[in-house]
Amino acid sequence: MAISDEDLDHLRRCVGLARTALDGGDEPFGSLLVDENGAVLFADHNRVKDGDATQHPEFAIARWAAEHLTPGQRAAATVYTSGEHCPMCSAAHAWVGLGRIVYAASSEQLGRWCAQWGTPTSPVAPLPIGVVAPGLVTDGPAPDLENEMRALYEAKFRP
Repeated sequence: MAISDEDLDHLRRCVGLARTALDGGDEPFGSLLVDENGAVLFADHNRVKDGDATQHPEFAIARWAAEHLTPGQRAAATVYTSGEHCPMCSAAHAWVGLGRIVYAASSEQLGRWCAQWGTPTSPVAPLPIGVVAPGLVTDGPAPDLENEMRALYEAKFRP
């Protein structure tokens, strides 16, 4: 499925959440959980600056969805995110049975940019969502948001 104008609107909100995280001293990642009718059910941004590297918005979405939605509602929902899920978040997404994932920037893009900037490598392999959870439906990256995402990442990750 291609990224639609509605998808881009949700992704732009995710980029805004990523900017909020960055402005607060955190890593620039933001995510939304949207139900099958287009209503935003949950919105969050990264909260790792205080030392808990598991405080990703995608992981928070998985936990919230498991507690508040039926399996059918989870499967019909879409997760929008500024950056492609890390392996931890991909696994959580698959384990709770969430639906489609749409992302603005890919792990491959982030990895390539960080290599160009000389950023220290992550302790976790930057595996694409489909490698961690092959059954998940994904769409991304969104070329319209590439420059904005690169700038946010550069502001945080460039040494």
